[in-house]
Amino acid sequence: MFDILPTAKLGHVAANKRSGDAVERVLSRQDFATSRAEITQWEGYAPTPLVSLTALAAKIGVGEVLYKDEGPRFGLGSFKALGGSYAALRVLRRQISAQLGQEVSLEDIRTGKYKAEAAQITLVSATDGNHGRSLAWGCQRFGAPCRIYIHAEVSEGRAEAMRDLGAEVIRITGDYDESVVLAKQEAAENGWFVVSDTSWEGYSEPPRDVMAGYGVMTQEICEGLEQAPTHVFLQGGVGGLAAGVVAGLRQHWGAQGPRVVIVEPELAACLFESGRAGEATTFAIQTETLMAGLSCGEPSGMAWEILAEEVSDFLTIPETLVAPAVRLLARPLPGDEAIEAGESAIAGLAALIAARQDAELSQNLGLDEGSRVLLIGSEGVTDPAIFAQIMGETDAA
Repeated sequence: MFDILPTAKLGHVAANKRSGDAVERVLSRQDFATSRAEITQWEGYAPTPLVSLTALAAKIGVGEVLYKDEGPRFGLGSFKALGGSYAALRVLRRQISAQLGQEVSLEDIRTGKYKAEAAQITLVSATDGNHGRSLAWGCQRFGAPCRIYIHAEVSEGRAEAMRDLGAEVIRITGDYDESVVLAKQEAAENGWFVVSDTSWEGYSEPPRDVMAGYGVMTQEICEGLEQAPTHVFLQGGVGGLAAGVVAGLRQHWGAQGPRVVIVEPELAACLFESGRAGEATTFAIQTETLMAGLSCGEPSGMAWEILAEEVSDFLTIPETLVAPAVRLLARPLPGDEAIEAGESAIAGLAALIAARQDAELSQNLGLDEGSRVLLIGSEGVTDPAIFAQIMGETDAA
């Protein structure tokens, strides 16, 4: 039965959930409504596919596997197109409104009414690739200069994609968290504005806008389903994607919403360690994971407020599962749709399959033949060279 991925032992922490109202307080229904009203007006907007992997579900013994494929999103290849570019627009609106002494609209900035003003406002961020690409794309559309900081292990293909969108790309020798520090430092020294997907003390508006943008994806999912999934497996990173999706699902489904399972690389497990400790905890990354978009050592404080109240389980997966899971989507079981996905997109899929190979873990996660599991395919092929290398390898199964 379980011959489609290598056997692997997953790390598991059962969360001690706090009580609270973070899904309404940190990200309000109005935050989501505003982002949806704006983003759905953008040129090229279209809902991304929600694919049912029926053959895979039967193979691993669950009722349904639903895969939200973000590969086609705005031609940028990932869900991040909904976050960084929207947050950029909101930063420009706030700054231009303050400069002119009057409120300007998102639509006016989007349509170029204040392009001269936008051209004087430099936006910066650190990235593993997709967030920076989204920010560069938004800056190109709205007429603002863009500086992107990347760490040593970000592929040159991803760096070039950001340059092609007009961004100035600065590569450092350290890791992601060090690139965040440098972006903040140089922005403060030069009067630039950071558009980050992670929050810290005194910095919350852009990360909230980023997560609100992700709500467009969640709303598309909810509108495509007649009943809530029983489980949602969400990849980690700093936690912004997971928190945005969880808040949207909970606001829509209420108490009937799915059980939330966070999945991270064992090489970058900051949310896993936070779940173990019961508070936001930094993880010292020693070796970079192939899942580049999840190589983050410090959780977003704002995202953690939501996750601490909503997540039931934290999982880690080994690197040995990444390439086989990418290949499984691209070369699916007979009857399932072929999906070309990037390395960070498959975390939930790999964890689900591995968990169903472990009877005790399946029981602990509440997985059985009736489970309906939602997965977020967060990116398509955002680096063709890495994808080609993965697809050229011999299937581990």
